Amino acid sequence: MRSLVLSLFIVIVSNLGWADILFQGKIMTVQGPIEPAQLGMTLPHEHIMVDFIGADQVSPDRYQADEVVAKALPFLQQIYDLGCRTLVECTPNYLGRDPVVFQRLSQMTGLHILTNTGYYGAAGDRCVPAHAYEDTVEQLAARWTDEWQHGIGETGIRPGFIKIGVDSHPLSAIDQKLVQAAARAHRETGLVIAAHTGDGKQAMEELALVQAEGVRPDAFIWVHAQSEADAAVLCQVARMGAWVSLDGLSPSSIERHLQPLLVLKKENLLHRVMLSHDAGWYHIGEPEGGTFRAFDTLFTTFIPELKKNGFTEEEIQMMTATNPQAAFLIQLRLLSSHTK
Repeated sequence: MRSLVLSLFIVIVSNLGWADILFQGKIMTVQGPIEPAQLGMTLPHEHIMVDFIGADQVSPDRYQADEVVAKALPFLQQIYDLGCRTLVECTPNYLGRDPVVFQRLSQMTGLHILTNTGYYGAAGDRCVPAHAYEDTVEQLAARWTDEWQHGIGETGIRPGFIKIGVDSHPLSAIDQKLVQAAARAHRETGLVIAAHTGDGKQAMEELALVQAEGVRPDAFIWVHAQSEADAAVLCQVARMGAWVSLDGLSPSSIERHLQPLLVLKKENLLHRVMLSHDAGWYHIGEPEGGTFRAFDTLFTTFIPELKKNGFTEEEIQMMTATNPQAAFLIQLRLLSSHTK
Protein backbone atom coordinates (compact mmCIF):
# COMPACT_ATOMS: atom_id res chain seq x y z
CA MET A 1 0.00 0.00 0.00
CA ARG A 2 2.79 2.44 0.91
CA SER A 3 4.55 1.82 -2.40
CA LEU A 4 1.30 2.46 -4.28
CA VAL A 5 0.73 5.75 -2.45
CA LEU A 6 4.34 6.78 -3.07
CA SER A 7 4.03 5.93 -6.75
CA LEU A 8 0.87 8.01 -7.07
CA PHE A 9 2.55 10.90 -5.26
CA ILE A 10 5.53 10.76 -7.63
CA VAL A 11 3.20 10.82 -10.64
CA ILE A 12 1.38 13.90 -9.28
CA VAL A 13 4.62 15.72 -8.49
CA SER A 14 5.98 14.98 -11.95
CA ASN A 15 2.92 16.57 -13.53
CA LEU A 16 2.49 19.57 -11.23
CA GLY A 17 4.62 22.08 -9.38
CA TRP A 18 4.53 22.27 -5.59
CA ALA A 19 2.21 25.30 -5.59
CA ASP A 20 -0.12 23.50 -7.97
CA ILE A 21 -0.30 20.48 -5.68
CA LEU A 22 -1.27 22.65 -2.73
CA PHE A 23 -4.25 24.11 -4.59
CA GLN A 24 -5.59 21.04 -6.40
CA GLY A 25 -9.16 20.41 -5.25
CA LYS A 26 -9.58 24.04 -4.16
CA ILE A 27 -11.08 27.12 -5.82
CA MET A 28 -8.85 30.17 -6.17
CA THR A 29 -10.35 33.55 -5.27
CA VAL A 30 -8.69 36.96 -5.20
CA GLN A 31 -8.27 36.45 -1.46
CA GLY A 32 -6.76 32.99 -1.79
CA PRO A 33 -7.92 29.38 -2.03
CA ILE A 34 -11.21 28.18 -0.58
CA GLU A 35 -12.97 24.85 -0.34
CA PRO A 36 -15.52 24.22 -3.11
CA ALA A 37 -18.41 24.12 -0.64
CA GLN A 38 -17.61 27.69 0.38
CA LEU A 39 -18.48 28.96 -3.09
CA GLY A 40 -22.22 28.98 -2.41
CA MET A 41 -24.62 30.51 -4.89
CA THR A 42 -22.44 31.73 -7.76
CA LEU A 43 -22.65 34.07 -10.73
CA PRO A 44 -20.11 32.47 -13.13
CA HIS A 45 -19.90 35.22 -15.76
CA GLU A 46 -19.96 38.89 -14.78
CA HIS A 47 -17.81 42.01 -15.24
CA ILE A 48 -17.00 44.69 -12.70
CA MET A 49 -15.01 46.79 -15.19
CA VAL A 50 -14.06 46.73 -18.87
CA ASP A 51 -11.96 48.80 -21.27
CA PHE A 52 -12.31 48.13 -25.00
CA ILE A 53 -9.88 50.83 -26.11
CA GLY A 54 -7.44 48.18 -27.32
CA ALA A 55 -4.40 46.31 -26.03
CA ASP A 56 -1.99 48.99 -27.20
CA GLN A 57 -3.68 51.73 -25.15
CA VAL A 58 -5.23 50.02 -22.12
CA SER A 59 -3.71 51.29 -18.87
CA PRO A 60 -4.52 51.72 -15.15
CA ASP A 61 -3.94 55.42 -15.75
CA ARG A 62 -7.26 55.56 -17.61
CA TYR A 63 -9.38 55.17 -14.46
CA GLN A 64 -9.50 55.89 -10.75
CA ALA A 65 -9.69 52.68 -8.74
CA ASP A 66 -11.64 54.39 -5.94
CA GLU A 67 -14.28 55.50 -8.42
CA VAL A 68 -14.67 51.97 -9.78
CA VAL A 69 -15.01 50.59 -6.25
CA ALA A 70 -17.61 53.21 -5.31
CA LYS A 71 -19.64 52.51 -8.46
CA ALA A 72 -19.63 48.70 -8.15
CA LEU A 73 -19.95 48.36 -4.38
CA PRO A 74 -23.73 48.81 -3.97
CA PHE A 75 -24.46 46.35 -6.79
CA LEU A 76 -22.23 43.70 -5.22
CA GLN A 77 -23.70 44.33 -1.79
CA GLN A 78 -27.16 43.92 -3.30
CA ILE A 79 -26.50 40.41 -4.59
CA TYR A 80 -24.80 39.38 -1.37
CA ASP A 81 -27.99 40.40 0.44
CA LEU A 82 -29.97 38.34 -2.11
CA GLY A 83 -27.96 35.21 -1.23
CA CYS A 84 -25.14 35.26 -3.77
CA ARG A 85 -21.78 34.29 -2.30
CA THR A 86 -19.44 34.24 -5.34
CA LEU A 87 -18.97 36.38 -8.43
CA VAL A 88 -16.67 35.27 -11.24
CA GLU A 89 -15.12 38.39 -12.80
CA CYS A 90 -14.48 37.58 -16.45
CA THR A 91 -12.55 40.64 -17.66
CA PRO A 92 -9.24 39.41 -19.13
CA ASN A 93 -5.86 41.08 -19.18
CA TYR A 94 -5.63 43.95 -21.74
CA LEU A 95 -9.38 44.50 -21.34
CA GLY A 96 -9.38 46.23 -17.95
CA ARG A 97 -8.62 43.42 -15.50
CA ASP A 98 -7.64 44.83 -12.09
CA PRO A 99 -7.28 42.10 -9.44
CA VAL A 100 -6.54 44.62 -6.69
CA VAL A 101 -9.86 46.38 -7.27
CA PHE A 102 -11.59 42.99 -7.18
CA GLN A 103 -9.80 42.08 -3.97
CA ARG A 104 -10.86 45.33 -2.32
CA LEU A 105 -14.49 44.73 -3.29
CA SER A 106 -14.31 41.16 -2.04
CA GLN A 107 -13.04 42.35 1.33
CA MET A 108 -15.70 45.07 1.55
CA THR A 109 -18.69 42.89 0.63
CA GLY A 110 -17.82 39.39 1.83
CA LEU A 111 -18.30 38.05 -1.71
CA HIS A 112 -15.81 35.55 -3.06
CA ILE A 113 -14.52 36.98 -6.35
CA LEU A 114 -12.49 35.09 -8.96
CA THR A 115 -10.27 36.72 -11.55
CA ASN A 116 -8.54 35.13 -14.51
CA THR A 117 -5.58 34.73 -16.81
CA GLY A 118 -5.80 34.60 -20.61
CA TYR A 119 -6.49 36.92 -23.56
CA TYR A 120 -9.65 38.05 -25.34
CA GLY A 121 -9.69 37.39 -29.06
CA ALA A 122 -13.21 38.60 -29.80
CA ALA A 123 -14.12 42.20 -30.75
CA GLY A 124 -11.92 42.02 -33.82
CA ASP A 125 -8.88 40.96 -31.80
CA ARG A 126 -8.17 44.55 -30.76
CA CYS A 127 -7.65 43.44 -27.15
CA VAL A 128 -5.01 40.86 -28.08
CA PRO A 129 -1.51 42.18 -27.28
CA ALA A 130 1.05 42.28 -30.09
CA HIS A 131 3.30 39.67 -28.49
CA ALA A 132 0.54 37.05 -28.76
CA TYR A 133 0.97 37.01 -32.53
CA GLU A 134 4.70 36.37 -32.21
CA ASP A 135 4.58 33.90 -29.32
CA THR A 136 4.35 30.20 -29.98
CA VAL A 137 1.42 28.37 -28.41
CA GLU A 138 3.80 27.08 -25.74
CA GLN A 139 5.15 30.55 -24.97
CA LEU A 140 1.67 31.98 -24.66
CA ALA A 141 0.59 29.18 -22.35
CA ALA A 142 3.72 29.79 -20.27
CA ARG A 143 2.75 33.44 -19.72
CA TRP A 144 -0.61 32.40 -18.31
CA THR A 145 0.87 29.57 -16.28
CA ASP A 146 3.34 32.03 -14.76
CA GLU A 147 0.47 34.18 -13.49
CA TRP A 148 -0.96 31.09 -11.84
CA GLN A 149 2.30 30.02 -10.27
CA HIS A 150 3.57 33.45 -9.14
CA GLY A 151 0.54 35.71 -9.08
CA ILE A 152 -0.59 38.50 -11.40
CA GLY A 153 2.13 41.13 -11.70
CA GLU A 154 3.32 42.21 -8.27
CA THR A 155 -0.06 41.65 -6.61
CA GLY A 156 0.43 38.05 -5.49
CA ILE A 157 -3.20 37.45 -6.54
CA ARG A 158 -3.67 34.22 -8.49
CA PRO A 159 -6.21 33.64 -11.27
CA GLY A 160 -9.02 31.19 -10.62
CA PHE A 161 -9.64 30.28 -14.27
CA ILE A 162 -8.48 30.90 -17.83
CA LYS A 163 -10.55 33.37 -19.88
CA ILE A 164 -10.30 33.56 -23.66
CA GLY A 165 -12.48 34.94 -26.42
CA VAL A 166 -12.92 34.05 -30.08
CA ASP A 167 -14.67 35.66 -33.04
CA SER A 168 -16.36 33.93 -35.96
CA HIS A 169 -16.29 30.39 -37.35
CA PRO A 170 -13.94 29.21 -38.73
CA LEU A 171 -11.56 30.50 -36.09
CA SER A 172 -8.78 32.85 -37.17
CA ALA A 173 -5.16 31.82 -36.67
CA ILE A 174 -4.81 33.95 -33.52
CA ASP A 175 -8.05 32.62 -32.05
CA GLN A 176 -6.93 29.05 -32.70
CA LYS A 177 -3.68 29.87 -30.91
CA LEU A 178 -5.57 31.27 -27.90
CA VAL A 179 -7.64 28.10 -27.60
CA GLN A 180 -4.60 25.83 -27.92
CA ALA A 181 -2.64 27.90 -25.40
CA ALA A 182 -5.55 27.78 -22.97
CA ALA A 183 -5.66 23.99 -23.24
CA ARG A 184 -1.91 23.74 -22.60
CA ALA A 185 -2.18 26.16 -19.67
CA HIS A 186 -4.91 23.94 -18.25
CA ARG A 187 -2.54 21.00 -18.46
CA GLU A 188 -0.07 22.94 -16.30
CA THR A 189 -2.54 24.43 -13.82
CA GLY A 190 -5.83 22.55 -13.66
CA LEU A 191 -7.72 25.82 -14.22
CA VAL A 192 -10.97 25.63 -16.18
CA ILE A 193 -11.19 27.45 -19.54
CA ALA A 194 -14.05 29.94 -19.96
CA ALA A 195 -14.30 30.81 -23.65
CA HIS A 196 -16.31 33.78 -24.96
CA THR A 197 -18.01 32.03 -27.86
CA GLY A 198 -20.84 32.67 -30.25
CA ASP A 199 -22.84 29.82 -31.71
CA GLY A 200 -22.38 26.09 -31.61
CA LYS A 201 -20.11 25.92 -34.67
CA GLN A 202 -17.48 27.95 -32.81
CA ALA A 203 -17.99 25.92 -29.65
CA MET A 204 -17.49 22.63 -31.49
CA GLU A 205 -14.36 23.96 -33.22
CA GLU A 206 -12.93 25.06 -29.86
CA LEU A 207 -13.74 21.74 -28.24
CA ALA A 208 -12.00 19.88 -31.07
CA LEU A 209 -8.84 21.94 -30.47
CA VAL A 210 -9.03 21.43 -26.71
CA GLN A 211 -9.38 17.67 -27.08
CA ALA A 212 -6.54 17.56 -29.62
CA GLU A 213 -4.38 18.97 -26.82
CA GLY A 214 -5.41 16.05 -24.60
CA VAL A 215 -7.87 18.00 -22.45
CA ARG A 216 -11.35 16.76 -21.63
CA PRO A 217 -14.48 18.77 -22.53
CA ASP A 218 -15.31 19.27 -18.84
CA ALA A 219 -12.35 21.68 -18.68
CA PHE A 220 -14.26 23.98 -21.08
CA ILE A 221 -17.07 26.47 -20.40
CA TRP A 222 -19.06 27.57 -23.46
CA VAL A 223 -19.61 31.21 -22.53
CA HIS A 224 -22.65 32.94 -24.12
CA ALA A 225 -24.20 29.61 -25.11
CA GLN A 226 -27.56 31.42 -25.22
CA SER A 227 -26.39 32.78 -28.58
CA GLU A 228 -27.07 29.35 -30.11
CA ALA A 229 -30.66 29.21 -31.39
CA ASP A 230 -30.84 25.41 -31.62
CA ALA A 231 -31.27 23.82 -28.19
CA ALA A 232 -30.25 20.47 -29.69
CA VAL A 233 -26.73 21.87 -30.14
CA LEU A 234 -26.66 22.91 -26.48
CA CYS A 235 -27.63 19.36 -25.59
CA GLN A 236 -24.91 17.93 -27.85
CA VAL A 237 -22.20 20.00 -26.16
CA ALA A 238 -23.55 19.22 -22.71
CA ARG A 239 -23.52 15.48 -23.48
CA MET A 240 -19.86 15.80 -24.44
CA GLY A 241 -19.26 16.94 -20.86
CA ALA A 242 -18.57 20.65 -21.47
CA TRP A 243 -20.20 23.37 -19.36
CA VAL A 244 -23.01 25.32 -21.01
CA SER A 245 -23.18 28.89 -19.67
CA LEU A 246 -26.42 30.78 -20.35
CA ASP A 247 -25.17 34.10 -19.15
CA GLY A 248 -26.99 36.99 -20.77
CA LEU A 249 -29.80 37.16 -18.23
CA SER A 250 -31.71 40.44 -18.11
CA PRO A 251 -35.31 41.46 -17.42
CA SER A 252 -35.98 41.32 -21.17
CA SER A 253 -34.45 37.87 -21.76
CA ILE A 254 -36.48 35.71 -19.37
CA GLU A 255 -38.36 33.73 -22.01
CA ARG A 256 -35.30 33.44 -24.27
CA HIS A 257 -33.34 31.84 -21.44
CA LEU A 258 -36.21 29.72 -20.17
CA GLN A 259 -36.90 27.85 -23.42
CA PRO A 260 -33.49 26.17 -23.87
CA LEU A 261 -33.45 25.35 -20.15
CA LEU A 262 -36.74 23.49 -20.53
CA VAL A 263 -35.15 21.38 -23.28
CA LEU A 264 -32.00 20.76 -21.22
CA LYS A 265 -34.16 19.77 -18.25
CA LYS A 266 -36.18 17.34 -20.38
CA GLU A 267 -32.94 15.77 -21.60
CA ASN A 268 -31.58 15.46 -18.02
CA LEU A 269 -28.64 17.75 -18.79
CA LEU A 270 -29.02 20.46 -16.16
CA HIS A 271 -25.92 19.07 -14.44
CA ARG A 272 -23.86 20.77 -17.20
CA VAL A 273 -25.60 24.20 -17.06
CA MET A 274 -24.70 27.48 -15.35
CA LEU A 275 -26.59 30.81 -15.25
CA SER A 276 -25.36 34.40 -15.13
CA HIS A 277 -25.95 37.95 -16.43
CA ASP A 278 -22.77 39.14 -18.17
CA ALA A 279 -23.69 42.38 -16.38
CA GLY A 280 -21.95 45.15 -14.45
CA TRP A 281 -19.53 46.87 -16.79
CA TYR A 282 -17.97 50.00 -15.39
CA HIS A 283 -16.93 51.28 -18.82
CA ILE A 284 -13.48 52.81 -18.55
CA GLY A 285 -13.35 55.93 -20.67
CA GLU A 286 -17.01 56.87 -20.19
CA PRO A 287 -18.02 59.58 -17.70
CA GLU A 288 -18.37 57.95 -14.25
CA GLY A 289 -18.11 54.57 -15.93
CA GLY A 290 -21.37 54.90 -17.85
CA THR A 291 -24.40 52.77 -17.01
CA PHE A 292 -23.71 49.90 -14.62
CA ARG A 293 -26.16 47.03 -15.07
CA ALA A 294 -27.25 45.20 -11.91
CA PHE A 295 -26.56 41.52 -11.23
CA ASP A 296 -29.96 40.80 -9.64
CA THR A 297 -32.25 39.37 -12.35
CA LEU A 298 -31.42 35.75 -11.53
CA PHE A 299 -32.49 36.20 -7.93
CA THR A 300 -35.43 38.57 -8.25
CA THR A 301 -37.07 37.34 -11.46
CA PHE A 302 -35.57 34.27 -13.11
CA ILE A 303 -35.49 31.81 -10.20
CA PRO A 304 -39.18 32.52 -9.42
CA GLU A 305 -39.93 31.96 -13.13
CA LEU A 306 -38.04 28.65 -13.06
CA LYS A 307 -40.12 27.51 -10.09
CA LYS A 308 -43.32 28.44 -11.92
CA ASN A 309 -42.19 26.21 -14.78
CA GLY A 310 -41.54 23.11 -12.71
CA PHE A 311 -37.85 23.45 -11.84
CA THR A 312 -37.18 21.98 -8.42
CA GLU A 313 -35.11 23.52 -5.64
CA GLU A 314 -32.55 20.78 -6.25
CA GLU A 315 -32.28 21.66 -9.95
CA ILE A 316 -31.93 25.36 -9.20
CA GLN A 317 -29.28 24.62 -6.58
CA MET A 318 -27.48 22.45 -9.13
CA MET A 319 -27.27 25.21 -11.75
CA THR A 320 -26.44 28.04 -9.36
CA ALA A 321 -24.13 26.38 -6.82
CA THR A 322 -23.25 22.73 -7.42
CA ASN A 323 -22.23 23.12 -11.06
CA PRO A 324 -20.02 26.21 -10.51
CA GLN A 325 -18.29 24.36 -7.67
CA ALA A 326 -17.44 21.54 -10.05
CA ALA A 327 -16.57 23.79 -13.00
CA PHE A 328 -14.13 26.08 -11.15
CA LEU A 329 -12.52 23.31 -9.14
CA ILE A 330 -8.76 23.30 -9.69
CA GLN A 331 -8.24 19.88 -11.20
CA LEU A 332 -6.40 18.40 -14.17
CA ARG A 333 -8.95 17.07 -16.67
CA LEU A 334 -6.98 15.10 -19.20
CA LEU A 335 -8.12 12.56 -21.74
CA SER A 336 -7.12 9.07 -20.67
CA SER A 337 -5.15 8.61 -23.89
CA HIS A 338 -2.90 11.60 -23.05
CA THR A 339 -0.46 12.44 -20.31
CA LYS A 340 0.98 15.84 -19.56
